[in-house]
Amino acid sequence: MPGAAPRSAARRPRFTGRAAVLVLVLAVLTVSYASSLRAYLQQRSHIGELKAQIAEREASIDDLEREKSRWDDPAYVKAQARARFGYLMPGETGFEVIGPDGEPLEAQATLNDPDEVIKTVPKAWWTTAWDSMELAGNPPPPEQQPADLIDGTKTKQ
Repeated sequence: MPGAAPRSAARRPRFTGRAAVLVLVLAVLTVSYASSLRAYLQQRSHIGELKAQIAEREASIDDLEREKSRWDDPAYVKAQARARFGYLMPGETGFEVIGPDGEPLEAQATLNDPDEVIKTVPKAWWTTAWDSMELAGNPPPPEQQPADLIDGTKTKQ
C-alpha cells in the first residue's frame, strides 16, 4: 500500500485557515460598508428634506415680503381699513345689516334673495311614500291622447 499514502497526502482539505480568514475579512468589510451605506442614504434623505424645508420657507419669505410691500401703498391701506375695521371716508354713510337674531351680520355674509327662499312647508317623507302607494293602487284615468292631425275646419259649438 505504498500508493495509498501519497494519495491521502495529496488530498488537502478544501477549507483552509487562509480561506477562513479571507471569509471573515470579507464579512467584516461587508458589514462595515453596509452600515456606512445605510448612514449615507439616511443622510442624503435628510439633506433632501432640509432642502425642501428651505425652499418652502424661502417661498413663505417671498410671500411675506410681497405683503409687506403692499402695505406701502396708501390705496391698499385704505382698502384694508374699510374691510377690516369698517372705516368710511368723509361724506360716506355706513350701514350695518342685522340678521334675524338681532346680531349684526359679518361683512362676508350674504343675504338670500327673497324669491329664492322656500315658501312652502316641506312634506314628511312618509306622506310622499303613502301618496305613491295610493296612486299605485288607484291609477288616474288615462287622459285623452292628442290628435295626430290638426284640422282647422272644425269649430267648437
